[in-house]
Amino acid sequence: MIKSGSVLVINCGSSSIKFSVVDHETSRHVIRGSVERIGQESAQLKYTTDQGTNSQLLGAADHERALQSVVAMLTEQTNLRKELLAVGHRVVHGGETFAASSLIDQQVLSAIENCNHLAPLHNPANLLGIRTAQRLFPELPQVAVFDTAFHQTLPQQAYIYAIPYNLYKEHGIRRYGFHGTSHRFVTERAAALLGKPPAECAFVSVHLGNGCSACAVLGGKSVDTTMGLTPLEGLVMGTRSGDIDPGLHAHLQEQLGWILDHITDVLNNESGLLGLSGLSNDMRELIGAAAAGNERAGLAIEVFCYRLAKAIAALFVSLGRIGTVIFTGGIGENASSIRARVIQQLGLFGFELDPERNAVHGARSNACITRDGVRIAMVVPTDEELMIARETLAVLS
Repeated sequence: MIKSGSVLVINCGSSSIKFSVVDHETSRHVIRGSVERIGQESAQLKYTTDQGTNSQLLGAADHERALQSVVAMLTEQTNLRKELLAVGHRVVHGGETFAASSLIDQQVLSAIENCNHLAPLHNPANLLGIRTAQRLFPELPQVAVFDTAFHQTLPQQAYIYAIPYNLYKEHGIRRYGFHGTSHRFVTERAAALLGKPPAECAFVSVHLGNGCSACAVLGGKSVDTTMGLTPLEGLVMGTRSGDIDPGLHAHLQEQLGWILDHITDVLNNESGLLGLSGLSNDMRELIGAAAAGNERAGLAIEVFCYRLAKAIAALFVSLGRIGTVIFTGGIGENASSIRARVIQQLGLFGFELDPERNAVHGARSNACITRDGVRIAMVVPTDEELMIARETLAVLS
């Protein structure tokens, strides 16, 4: 039996920390916020409570000082530190070692560190957040919740690349998938909204933000997803290219003299919506620019939606049937025109948009944005921090 109290959720990145305090009994976010631009002179703590939003300049704070500032704020604002039950950490990559969330001990820390080569931009920062939190909260249990764990149910034909098999056996090169915490949360929520147990449901969950991925979920389990070894594979994203011809690397090296690091940087940080439009990676800005006649903004949107519709159609094969489509993430939850374009391209599968429902993001129709009597598409807001808090308590119980 878990006593009443709260869980502190920490998502530690290379230059930022996102956090939330989730009440165990009500699932309410008591406080949520972030520290941005860690290591720069302009590092800033922002947080939101029921009383509003506040901010605090931290100078050139490192990760430890940033987390110390978060803890000091929690203690000062609500004395929540005394009510904390545990700390839950988002960890991007668990490789094949972790198929579920885990109570953190030295063995778990070592196993996470052994996955650093699979997510060199993320796992070291996640570990830094864990070790800092352990020093600040030595009395609290801490739990690692992995982005990749939800996808460890993928069948072999879905995760194996058609490359020499020893590269998988000896070096772990395979498709892992990401955004697992979000895909799990929204599919469980969608099943509840539909009044069905997850075991009876077939979903394609579409997480659209600056990073984007789609996931086929059958009977509550991930059976395929668009991201692969890295978050670069799959859909067109804010600054990531998504799927490309693997021969592009050699072509750019031979024709333009680009080195591998530069190619990787361009594909991750200068491509996607930003690269196509030459304007922005922000879909809101692109929608406005396209409406004003910017052709490249319009092209970026068309490519984004077309590639997404193709991916959803392919994932129906993974499900073995036409499943319910769930839109989530910043774009998926708020960009009605993007959803409309995608649903239109899925019309041959029996989807027909209800414009009025779509305009209010399904708010008055139990999350549904399609007409009655046709294939269902829904808008389900994600809450990864709440999912991490639930997972943390599940591990402790």
